Amino acid sequence: MGLTASVLAVDAGNSKTDVAVIGVDGTVLSTARGGGFRPPADGLDTAMAALSTTVTEALTAAGTPEVAHVSACLANADLPAEEEQLTEALTSRAWATTVEVRNDTFAILRAGVTEPRGVGVVCGAGINCVGMRPDGRTARFPAVGRISGDWGGGWALAEEALWHAARADDGRGEKTALTTTLPAHFGVPDMPALIEALHLEHIPPHRRHEATPVLFATAAGGDPVSRAVVDRQATEIVTMAVVALTRLDLLHEETPVLLGGSVLAARHPLLIDGIRTRLAARAPRAVPRVITAPPVLGAALLGLDHVSAPPETHARLRAHYG
Repeated sequence: MGLTASVLAVDAGNSKTDVAVIGVDGTVLSTARGGGFRPPADGLDTAMAALSTTVTEALTAAGTPEVAHVSACLANADLPAEEEQLTEALTSRAWATTVEVRNDTFAILRAGVTEPRGVGVVCGAGINCVGMRPDGRTARFPAVGRISGDWGGGWALAEEALWHAARADDGRGEKTALTTTLPAHFGVPDMPALIEALHLEHIPPHRRHEATPVLFATAAGGDPVSRAVVDRQATEIVTMAVVALTRLDLLHEETPVLLGGSVLAARHPLLIDGIRTRLAARAPRAVPRVITAPPVLGAALLGLDHVSAPPETHARLRAHYG
């Protein structure tokens, strides 16, 4: 091939997949968007077939059947064994000579830094944290749920809000305004009615995540129970960041800490202020920032890192994404 295309960047999350084909000079030759990438739920073959459709669309639009390198940041690539399996699956597609698979949290981190150095915490449906240094060292967590010590993210916060409201309503727990705000949001009269509707799925299970913004709104109104849950989330985010900084010997250096994912992108003042306060106390040199750049940019930058592209190539790519 004439190698007009250098990198095939893939950011595949649980809800959507973004693909970009990057030219050797950092120009974005084409992009494509597809559905979520969920091997655990859909099976690897089904997930890869859907991904292939999106990649083929991007490669066709770019006018090239292959590129030099595939940089894929994928949801559910949490363990080394999963990365190996996904690397084999992508390599078998023959889209490029080399393939590198990382967890999708790395894409969010790399999108927000000018060099591969820093820590990123993602708090979306779940929670994860990674860190990297230019010398290739990384810090990460298994991030597969409570069995790997994780707490937080949108689904966990929703569950926590419902748990506190149920216990407050029947007398087992501390009083909280959630007993009023949650039923009101879902259009039912009280917590027993909400519990029944959720259990019998009169309210579809996927709507449970709606309890999370209700939790934040109730906390902003001054409810102590809700505020305590938000404080716990801030503490958990900072704890993960501090551990990653420590592992990479960055705790005492000025280092960016990127905050991404839907819960953090919403910029709830109580949560963001809580993170900044706790981080200032435990890692004074850390520089927290909510990341707004698209994660596919991070996947592409990681690809340019891999092929040792010059700084102007990185700059041209970043300029495309604003």
